Amino acid sequence: MRTKFPNFTQLIAGLLCFSLLSCQSQTEESPQKITPSASDEISLKAGSPKLSYINEAVAKLVQRPLMEQVAGKIVYDETRTVRVFSPIAGRVIGTIAEIGSQVRVGDTLTILDSPELGQAQATYESALADLELAKRTFQRVKILFENDIAPRKQLEQAEDTLIRARSEAERARLRLANLGVRQIHTDNRFVLRTPLAGTITERNINPGMEVKSDLTAPLFVISDLTHLWVNIDIFEKDIGLIHTGAKVILNVPAYPSENFVATISYISRIVDETTRTVKVRCMLPNLDGRLLPAMFASVRVMSEPDDLAIVIPLTAMFTEGESDWIYVNTGNYHYQKRPVKTGLRLKNEAVIVEGLKAGERFVVDGALLLGSEKR
Repeated sequence: MRTKFPNFTQLIAGLLCFSLLSCQSQTEESPQKITPSASDEISLKAGSPKLSYINEAVAKLVQRPLMEQVAGKIVYDETRTVRVFSPIAGRVIGTIAEIGSQVRVGDTLTILDSPELGQAQATYESALADLELAKRTFQRVKILFENDIAPRKQLEQAEDTLIRARSEAERARLRLANLGVRQIHTDNRFVLRTPLAGTITERNINPGMEVKSDLTAPLFVISDLTHLWVNIDIFEKDIGLIHTGAKVILNVPAYPSENFVATISYISRIVDETTRTVKVRCMLPNLDGRLLPAMFASVRVMSEPDDLAIVIPLTAMFTEGESDWIYVNTGNYHYQKRPVKTGLRLKNEAVIVEGLKAGERFVVDGALLLGSEKR
């Protein structure tokens, strides 16, 4: 009887299957170790032309921003601003103070020829004359009464006339005092004076102009421009982050590289139902006079002075996988790729929570160039 053996091909196939099963069993029993990845440090030569495309900055601790920048508008400080109207009708006959000029309290703005003022002056002079006459009459009747020559009724009438004359003279005097008139004699000349020291910022008056007391536009606007206000709108969700006395930092297009500091002085108690914002007012010192009313500004609301953080521009970061990365200069043209953890992310900046320390130099522009160098 002949015994059957498998052919050569079947034998080879069986050996291969056995070998694969053995390898799989070995892999499951002892997992393969992951080898460390290559170094994330990149080195450039001292004369490399790529260095000219790499901009660096030193990480610094600054006041932590609390929210995205908001738009603001610089306006007059209304507690140091006055809009001057004429309290009396008249025609401009005097020199008019120039716009932009500095004035002190009591300085002349212009002179009006005012018949209405002349009438008020004449009324006061007449009231003074009536008062003097009433005084003399009362004294004469009093003497006659004390000598039983005049009756009591005549004395009482003289006293009543004196009281009325005194009241009328006081009323006429107060009328002139309210107009700011210093001279009593009738001359029809009304001097319009400034009640506040500052700068004439607006002028709506011309020579020969007929001025009335019920004009809607002020003749002059005078303001102390060394103190201004900044009005901003804060979203309802961010109101809990601010308080009166907190500092804000302003940037204006006229001086893009400079920061101006203002202080929150008022927070409205009403939310605008349309925009869901709250009006906030800040006090802005302007001793050098460079900032002007009606300027627009970008406003950053900052934390307390001792709440510091590292803030870097977004151009310094790039994303790989699920992480944000930056390049840090470790010296001698060596750049280390380092992951960072961010907090608040703004339009152009980000707050760094972990991964970068104050004093370290990091790449602001050129991170993509370094990334290509590594590849």
